[in-house]
Amino acid sequence: QVHLVESGGGFVQAGGSLRLSCTASRSNIPINSMGWYRQAPGKERDLVATIISNGLTEYTDSVKGRFAISRDKTWNAVTLQMNNLKPEDTAVYYCRATTGWGTSWGQGTQVTVSS
Repeated sequence: QVHLVESGGGFVQAGGSLRLSCTASRSNIPINSMGWYRQAPGKERDLVATIISNGLTEYTDSVKGRFAISRDKTWNAVTLQMNNLKPEDTAVYYCRATTGWGTSWGQGTQVTVSS
């Protein structure tokens, strides 16, 4: 499977920016897509942004125009640039990768936005 490690979470004031990174370790397993999900306390884990093999991206409506997902050419890393952060963006952010063999998740990184 794919081993994922996230970094870059932290505490920021509303209107600030953070950049999340996810590094992927695998053994010749082609990755089909990578993405970021988030889970706030008491809520389900929801999609934030995803990028697929042809470069197409998808964002949840609440982050469009503020967040940007990108990856390197070898699928070894994916980043999420988060600008104009809002208190409602506070959550644990998880990196996810999908392959022909299944889905892998990272351990999560906390993002806290104060008002």
